[in-house]
Amino acid sequence: MGQQSVLSREELLRIFEGAGAVRHGHFELSSGLHSGTYVQCAQVLQYPRYAEKLGHALAALFSDAVIDAVVSPAMGGVIIGQEVARALPEVKGTVGGGVPAMFAERDAGGVMCLRRGFSLRPDQHILVIEDVWTTGGSTLEAIQVVEEAGGRVVAAGALIDRSAGKVEFPVEAQALLDLPIASYEPEDCPLCREGGAALKPGSRFVRSA
Repeated sequence: MGQQSVLSREELLRIFEGAGAVRHGHFELSSGLHSGTYVQCAQVLQYPRYAEKLGHALAALFSDAVIDAVVSPAMGGVIIGQEVARALPEVKGTVGGGVPAMFAERDAGGVMCLRRGFSLRPDQHILVIEDVWTTGGSTLEAIQVVEEAGGRVVAAGALIDRSAGKVEFPVEAQALLDLPIASYEPEDCPLCREGGAALKPGSRFVRSA
């Protein structure tokens, strides 16, 4: 759907790796799996010019679609959702502030929902935007939230698909960068067999960088 991004794969990797968003080493992921690569998009999205550039590139993948609003799952999708919305052409008859960027977040019970007064009009065309797809769970939850609110999800997008194409959505879906990343059960991890300890991303990860 739409034209290809003006950023090449090499340029994208240079942006992500240069900002420390893609790290190589030995990591224990939140799932408990081990991996030689860790992706943290917040590291690149903290730089507004990079965030803007990536938002334009991701929005370009959906240039053929009519999109009334962007909805992202918090927290990871909030900044890139805002930048994609900024890059999209405003639909006629709106308030003049651009394509709205909303986010779904978890309530006290852990259920993803629209809060903060966000609401959708019946049949409003929605693009769901995420930072990274690993299992695709947050994006699927956001799609469900939109549908329950009466909107119609026309497509889903992400900065990075690290699933090797395994994630499946009920709508058209495109990632800016396919970055298949192997992950292992701890007992099968070749990095552990080499004798190295896995770092848990987070504060210890930052100090180890």
